Amino acid sequence: MIAQALGKHKSSILRHLKEYASTKKTTLNSGGSESFLTEEQTTAVVNNLSTIIYFNMSDIQEYINNTFAVKYSIPGLQKWLHRNNFSYKQLKGVPHKHDQQKQNVFAEEYNELKATVASDEPILFMDATHPTQATKVSCGWIRRGTDKPIETTGSRTRLNIVGAVGLGHIEDAITQQYATVNGGSIIDFLNLIKVQYKLDKPVHLILD
Repeated sequence: MIAQALGKHKSSILRHLKEYASTKKTTLNSGGSESFLTEEQTTAVVNNLSTIIYFNMSDIQEYINNTFAVKYSIPGLQKWLHRNNFSYKQLKGVPHKHDQQKQNVFAEEYNELKATVASDEPILFMDATHPTQATKVSCGWIRRGTDKPIETTGSRTRLNIVGAVGLGHIEDAITQQYATVNGGSIIDFLNLIKVQYKLDKPVHLILD
């Protein structure tokens, strides 16, 4: 319960409890470890860790030892990392073609569009998607030296779906499946949008 409330690993909480039971220790400062690296060396390590992602603490140990001839234990290095505002967390995924500058430009144009159109004129985001049905092979507990076969799909079934949705109105989303996505299917889908909104007001489309 303590580990969950503080967002800490259970082993760390157990270690802190043992330290308190034996020495009444109530702080993370163990004394002495801050002097292992000079201020300049600390800055260099922080800059290195801010540039390169290390997945194992042993790699950080090796880097510090090879660069500054300073040896840290795992507990000592963990405390050093926490003191210097590092934490072990999951990477943040971003789209493969992510361009922050273009995203900022789009956000400005989208906000300007919302400010200029009438409140009852829908703004729809339209795009096509092509999901593929295929068997996904994952991991499981299997005895060494044996294999567990799993049947995979003989052929992959690809769907072609065009959709349009207005933010805040998911229930009014328009979708249609086509054999292929081409000029003819897009014209057909635009006609579906006309039918749903009855042409009694402008409809603004944002295409991906």
